[in-house]
Parts: sequence; C-alpha cells; structure tokens
Amino acid sequence: MYCSNSFGNTILINCKFVVFSMNILITGIHGFVGSNLVGALSKEHVLYGVDIVAPSKTGVKETFSWRELDFASQPHTSQELEIARKLQHIDVIIHLAGKAHDTKNRAQAQEYFDINTGLTQKIFDFFLASGARKFIFFSSVKAAADFVVCDVLTEKVIPTPIGPYGESKIAAEEYIFSKEAQWRGGKEVYVLRPCMIHGPGNKGNLNLLYNVVKKGLPWPLGDFENRRTFTSIDNLCYVIDGLIQKEVPSGIYHMADDEALSTNELIALMCEALGKKPHIWKVNRGFMTGCARLGSAIHLPLNLERLRKLTENYVVSNAKIKSALGISQMPVRARDGLLKTLRSF
Repeated sequence: MYCSNSFGNTILINCKFVVFSMNILITGIHGFVGSNLVGALSKEHVLYGVDIVAPSKTGVKETFSWRELDFASQPHTSQELEIARKLQHIDVIIHLAGKAHDTKNRAQAQEYFDINTGLTQKIFDFFLASGARKFIFFSSVKAAADFVVCDVLTEKVIPTPIGPYGESKIAAEEYIFSKEAQWRGGKEVYVLRPCMIHGPGNKGNLNLLYNVVKKGLPWPLGDFENRRTFTSIDNLCYVIDGLIQKEVPSGIYHMADDEALSTNELIALMCEALGKKPHIWKVNRGFMTGCARLGSAIHLPLNLERLRKLTENYVVSNAKIKSALGISQMPVRARDGLLKTLRSF
C-alpha cells in the first residue's frame, strides 16, 4: 500500500512511513532550539542554516548569511549564482531567529521590531518567491497574551500582547497572514506559539530559579497555588518533525507539554534533581505581597512584577496541535522533561 505527501517523498509500505530526505533551511540554527533541531532532523534530512555567524556545525551542510538570501532572486557573480542554485532546492523553511524576551528590560523597543518583525518579513518574502512548500514560524504565546484571563489559553484568544516582545511577534504573524492570498492553496504555513521552552543547554529563567534553589534557601511562596505549562525541547522537536512529514492544515498552533505544574511542584523537582529535601514555606500571601510591594518601591529582588511571574496561572492548550498531528498525547511527560533539563544544569 502506497501514499504520497505534497512533496512526493513519503510512502506508506505495510502501514509504516518511510521518509525520504528533504532540504530544510533553518534560521537561527546555532541557537538553543536550532541546535536541538539539528540533532533531531539531520539523520533524515539535509539541513542548511541562516544565521549571523556561520561556523561549521555537525549535521548542517552549509550556513548562509542573511545578506546571501538576496542573491537567490538577483545573483550577479558566479559565487552568487552558486548560492542561488543551492537555495533553489529548499523544501521546508523553519524560522527560529529572533530577539528573545529581555526580562531585565534593557533592550530598546525598536530592536524587537527590527529583528522579530523585520527578519520574519525578509525570510517569508524569500519563502514566497522560492520553491519551498512549508514554512514554520516560531512566534510565542506572548504574542497572544501576557497573562491568561481564562483557565486555558487557546488559539481562539484575541491577541493582546503587552510590551515590544509580544507586539513584535504579533506584527510578524500579521505580516504572514497579510500575504495569505499568495500562499494559500499552494504552500503550507504554520505559526507556532510555544510557552517557555526548556531543555539541556538552555540558559533562561528556569536556570536562574534553579540557582536560587541550589543555594539551599527556603521557598517562601508556598501559600500561592498556581498552574503553568512548559514546553520540553523533545516534544517541540517531535511536533516540528510531524509538521514536516504530515499533511497538517496551515494556521496558528499553540505548543505546550500535556500537564501543567505549580511553581511549588517545580521547586520540588529542582530539589529532586539536586538530591535535596525541598523547604517550601507557606508564608501568608498578604504578607508576601506586602514585601513585594516594598521591593518595588526600593528596588529589591522580590518586587510585584517578579511575584506575579512566579505565582501567576499560565496554562496553554496543546489540543489543536495534537489533533492536527493525530496524536492523543505528547511523547514526553512534563515532569520527565523538566527533570531531564534540571539534571543537565
């Protein structure tokens, strides 16, 4: 029994998929997510990169600069013609490159729009003019909402981003869909909105919290009970592989692990990874809120904004992407994925 996907390179023999190699172009290929995708995809596909740096990388055939993308449409020299020839055979583009959320608020707002919106416009215009059939854009749940009003954040929410990071991401999404008449029917476009991505090699807020717990200090916010979801890099790579191989409708998809955890559970997992007994103190919520209010006034580490981030509910639904991929659950449980990340620290 045989079947073919839109690329004509996947057949079904005795009810098993046999995947043929595709040429995949990944922007931001040297970053955390890009490096993990290389490990996940390079065994079956030919990978190319676009980045601001171009060192050799195992599993990547060649990395181009952003400037070299322009040669694909208007080559003038023999070298430019050779670059254009290589870029003509791209099947899938995965756009990861972007400016990460600066939690210290040191970045200028225009930087986010120059990078998150501007580079998306550039690579998407390249995609429209190319022979590539699939485009995967890494947006963020922060493009949809800075905080979750209802119990669960779904794709049906009307986007209300707060701050230049989320605003620049939603502007990029809007640009993609403003060109829908040019790609609908002939190409597939996916906008992924993952919540906090974690995995070995990631250095973000999870790592900062881990270092606090590592010092053996008691956790004083045990009286706050919240729920939030995370995204394991292994689950993310699995979803990307599914979007590449399967026939999935174009659209916006939120990305998260199946289970939500509380910050208290996260602290306990950190202690488990460290081989320590957790010390979670249930100090009165009103008292801790008052301390945070004072911290905001005199610039202490615990302020109202940080307290909100540590104790807020932020549960993201992954029901739509699972339905589109025809699966009932993600391959990695949230707890297992977090333990793998924490042990890598």
